[in-house]
Amino acid sequence: MNTMAALALTQNLRFTPTLPLKTLKQHQQPNPKTLTITASSSSLSGRKLRAAVIGGGPAGSSAAEALAAGGVDTYLFERSPSTAKPCGGAIPLCMIDEFSIPLHLIDRHVNRMKIISPSNLTVDFGSKTLKSHEFIPMLRREVLDSFLRSRAQSNGAHFITGLVTDIEVPDSYSSKPYVIHHTVNNCKRSLAVDLIVGADGANSKVAKIIDAGNYSCAIAFQERIKLPDEKMEYYHNLAEMYVGDDVSPDFYAWVFPKCDHVAVGTGTVCAKQNIKVYQRGIRERVKEKIRGGKVIKVEAHPIPEHPRPRRVRGRVALVGDAAGYVTKCSGEGIYFAAKSGRMCGEAIVKASEGGEKIVSEEDLKREYLREWDKKYLNTFRFLDLLQRVFYGSDVGREALVELCGDEYVQRMTFDSYLYKKLASGDRWDDVKMVLKTFGTFMRCKVVGREMEALRL
Repeated sequence: MNTMAALALTQNLRFTPTLPLKTLKQHQQPNPKTLTITASSSSLSGRKLRAAVIGGGPAGSSAAEALAAGGVDTYLFERSPSTAKPCGGAIPLCMIDEFSIPLHLIDRHVNRMKIISPSNLTVDFGSKTLKSHEFIPMLRREVLDSFLRSRAQSNGAHFITGLVTDIEVPDSYSSKPYVIHHTVNNCKRSLAVDLIVGADGANSKVAKIIDAGNYSCAIAFQERIKLPDEKMEYYHNLAEMYVGDDVSPDFYAWVFPKCDHVAVGTGTVCAKQNIKVYQRGIRERVKEKIRGGKVIKVEAHPIPEHPRPRRVRGRVALVGDAAGYVTKCSGEGIYFAAKSGRMCGEAIVKASEGGEKIVSEEDLKREYLREWDKKYLNTFRFLDLLQRVFYGSDVGREALVELCGDEYVQRMTFDSYLYKKLASGDRWDDVKMVLKTFGTFMRCKVVGREMEALRL
């Protein structure tokens, strides 16, 4: 008899909410009633909607917080709370207020950026265009993730430190539960739920189980390097971005300041097998600035390049990296992870009327997916276009850096990044910017030919 049958899932049988199954001794058998769920209609008689959120990063924690605060019986799974995804750690300024991020979590208030081209043309980005109160917050993911998980728990989410090993999926259009099989301290446990939010990253198990489709992934590689005090002072409020075939064939490399060290890294989609070659390239470009530094941590992680073909299936929704919400061009994911998690959680609360009724696939698509796409799809498409135009060759990269020297370009960029909306500029200035882009490409073609000649 399979597990689903053993759970005595029947029509019109009342469900009594329980905590996850306790570890059973060998001679004990599970009590079927502890995992019995009925949902022959959309109403939930005598209990609250039960949700599992798999993955305890910004996406999962934000979803769990919204769900629990809205009246949904919520279980947040994270297999390794002490670790965090390798990440540059930059967040937009608007996220501090929108997500009530305490200022003491912010390691650095970056108000200067340098962008360095393949020919070492350097543009100071932000020193003249950022307003006095504006900055790019830099933090460590392990600090942010821990805070967001704790806040979800304080709002009523049950936190489970465990590895999800399998998920039993009911038949299409069935109101039967999903069963989450997981291990806690090497002990097997199971939990039946009405719906699932998959927030388990680029290699999402949830996405595979619901056949959400494949997507291209980049790989990000970075080293955390503790610098001598005098060299760390140089990066006190400064972040650097480097572009060029030597550091990445289709992305950029970075030096981002943390609390007492810097993160030096790079990423690529088309040449993942050569990621360590490009890491050596960025280390070569910044060798004088990091001389005397000590590597304290090495990190690598996949990063999705576009949204998955399917992000909702049945009563399962994907958020964050699991859904593919990382922007091209900038590679930013923290804000969109947290935002998608919150939007999904709030959508479930709305569709379930505060946890009082079952939600359907159509509910999730209407309240979460359509709202997300309406709000952010054009932003993702625009940044995809920019990456294809400017990151594909050294000619494009030279043009990018030259354009970044324009104060209007900088202001539009910061307005879009810091406040997470496509900035609306002056039409005449936009026309001038387009014309300048064409002129820049013409000049940079000459630069590109000269650089290629030097290589030969």
